[in-house]
Amino acid sequence: MKLEELQQKNPGIKILPLTDPSFPEYGTVIQGYSFTDAFRVMEQKAIPASGNTYTACDPDLQALPLAKELSDGFYGGMPVQLGFCNGRGTQLNALEYHKGTEVDGCCTDLILLLAKTYEIKGNEIPSDCVKAYFAPAGTIVELYGTTLHYAPCAVSDDGFRCIIGLPEGTNADLAEKPAPKNDEDKLIWMKNKWLIAHPESTEAGDGAVAGIKGVNITINY
Repeated sequence: MKLEELQQKNPGIKILPLTDPSFPEYGTVIQGYSFTDAFRVMEQKAIPASGNTYTACDPDLQALPLAKELSDGFYGGMPVQLGFCNGRGTQLNALEYHKGTEVDGCCTDLILLLAKTYEIKGNEIPSDCVKAYFAPAGTIVELYGTTLHYAPCAVSDDGFRCIIGLPEGTNADLAEKPAPKNDEDKLIWMKNKWLIAHPESTEAGDGAVAGIKGVNITINY
């Protein structure tokens, strides 16, 4: 679906292209790394019938030369994990951030819902801070460590596929959550993952801080 059509179906949400002047506050489009083989691998990764699925580190992606190229170059010698998020979700539900940049390889058209960590005040953030960006298939996006994000949103009945690159160990289970010493510590959800949820979300029901105030943004297509 084209951006113009999506905007018509979502009159209450301004859906922006990645070329919009505001996007550099959140991330950048990565050049120079070939994801061709990774996209080919992703064609074999199933999209669930409903909801989303996430694999933090996929052995098929990890075995590609791309994983070492990103580790050596993009991450400056740091170990990296390549996984994926596939699904049919269309709601915001939550926002997360990591202390390290994220790489999103968009195998399909999708929408990224983004905000900034500094917009969290007292572990609350209004959902009207969130901006929607349309990422066309084939785009490789870097999301900065200060960018709040979560699962992409689908823009068609076919769902979405997205490669996720992160510092190794991110999103792994914690042995136990640390006793919080400040408000930010209360948002720790998994390893290198700070999460704030909308009260209507499953994540809030599971105990995440329900700090997103306002409408749980939904993308219509």
